[in-house]
Amino acid sequence: MSGSKPQAIPVTPKGNFSGPVIVDPVTRIEGHLRIDATVENGKIVDVRSSSQLFRGLEIILKGRDPRDAQHFTQRACGVCTYVHALASVRCVDNAVGVKIPKNATMMRNLVMASQYMHDHLVHFYHLHALDWVNVANALKADPAKTAALSNSLSANRKETAAQFKAVQDKVGALVASGKLGIFTNAYFLGAKKNEAYYLPAEADLMAVKHYLDALHVQVKAARAMAIFGAKNPHTQFTVVGGVTNYEALKPERIAEYMALYKEVRAFIEDFYIPDLLAVAGFYKDWSKIGGTTNFITFGEFPTDEYDLESRFFQPGVILKRDLAKCQKFNPANIKEHVKHSWYKGDAALHPSQGVTEPQYTNLQDKDRYSWMKAPRYMDESCETGPLAQVLVAYARGHKPTVDTVNFVLKKLGVGPDALFSTLGRTAARGIECLIIAQQVEGWVNALVNNVKSGDNELYTPWKMPDEAEGVGFATAPRGALSHWIKIKKGKIENFQLVVPSTWSLGPRDAAGKLGPVEEALMGTPIFDPERPVEILRTVHSFDPCIACGVHVLDAKTGHTASFKVL
Repeated sequence: MSGSKPQAIPVTPKGNFSGPVIVDPVTRIEGHLRIDATVENGKIVDVRSSSQLFRGLEIILKGRDPRDAQHFTQRACGVCTYVHALASVRCVDNAVGVKIPKNATMMRNLVMASQYMHDHLVHFYHLHALDWVNVANALKADPAKTAALSNSLSANRKETAAQFKAVQDKVGALVASGKLGIFTNAYFLGAKKNEAYYLPAEADLMAVKHYLDALHVQVKAARAMAIFGAKNPHTQFTVVGGVTNYEALKPERIAEYMALYKEVRAFIEDFYIPDLLAVAGFYKDWSKIGGTTNFITFGEFPTDEYDLESRFFQPGVILKRDLAKCQKFNPANIKEHVKHSWYKGDAALHPSQGVTEPQYTNLQDKDRYSWMKAPRYMDESCETGPLAQVLVAYARGHKPTVDTVNFVLKKLGVGPDALFSTLGRTAARGIECLIIAQQVEGWVNALVNNVKSGDNELYTPWKMPDEAEGVGFATAPRGALSHWIKIKKGKIENFQLVVPSTWSLGPRDAAGKLGPVEEALMGTPIFDPERPVEILRTVHSFDPCIACGVHVLDAKTGHTASFKVL
């Protein structure tokens, strides 16, 4: 990077601190998460991931019309705004046995692809970047050298020293005012330098500018979602049996979508990926920190909604990091544990038989300590998300993934083992985003050609059965998502959500096995216990969405509440 070489930082703590380190709440995530760690001689030796609000959508949905499930579940969160609608509508599609039209599948896929592009851009620049980028250090940068550095990373960048000077002046005015806003409690601001930050000043200034630029680009990705999805957040176009947005089949609407998509794709190719590789080159020590052992993905972007193997990204399970033995996904192997969660009972149940009965103890309880359940596959704790999806696709020989992974590994000068880490998890998110962005144009053309052939169908009629069961599998930007429904007398008798953040951030199970984020944090070196950015790096690399997994309980009474919705 413009003459600056990545530093070889040893994977050892800089101090010998011993004692508790608690981060509560973890910020730059969706929802309320507490990380309670014990540090000995500068490394984490015990940790608990605790979700702090009750999960209650399952209770709210009982007795309602199954067609309404998507409108409630997608409001679990305002970040991954579409994925719950898709999982819920797939769930009811499956229960009633309706086969949706080809156009509907393609349109659902395009909205999901737009969701990925939006979500991963926001995560890298606005939720995760400040774990690696020292905003205050950008004040020491030379704007001319910063422009030269930035333009050297992509042939399509034409940035100027004046642009970087304007950003530097904004940051300087903010720091001088003392009104630091979101940077008030930043780990890089303090009386002493935090040696956990490695970037040279020019790289910091470059990243700060692109942080601001990405704020504008993510809006365009959201607008693209709304062209097919009718609105954003919380799309309104999915129905059991297909989709409703016939307006989106018009050439002028397709053209509007393509114009927005091309802007977003260009930013991903010319800024996101080069920035990711540039920053990662200075943090190669993090290719040995924050790894887990087992991985699960349900795959995504189907051609046939009922065939998981028809998905562009196929489903699969990798145990013990063995890329030579990618297992086929079997839904029967899922169980949710509650022994260390704030729920009644100790039994581990399959989601189709799931029970949600809250029983809070207290915040200091080391036995039951989270509102999240602990999903397990074949009794193993499994990470989900972009890393899991990339690893499974890589292991299965998925050419776009193999080519992109090999390109990234070669650029960084590391081997496949580096993927099993915090750095690998962050890189996988960019890899996944790039692959999807480069597929979208072909998917749009397929939709256009199908409509030109005379196929305008978006919906298949169906009838509500008196009794039925179903499941909807989706892979959200954060990972494996499934909704499970039992219908009786045409109403919802039971509904269970097993969301990505319960897979990755849930607590221990009945056998005492750590949840993936707990496993990933074990052994992490802590430079400064008062500013433990190392914890945030690994936690943020999972892109937690606690709101999807937990909701609200009355803290005084411990009771849930009933609501009448007109």
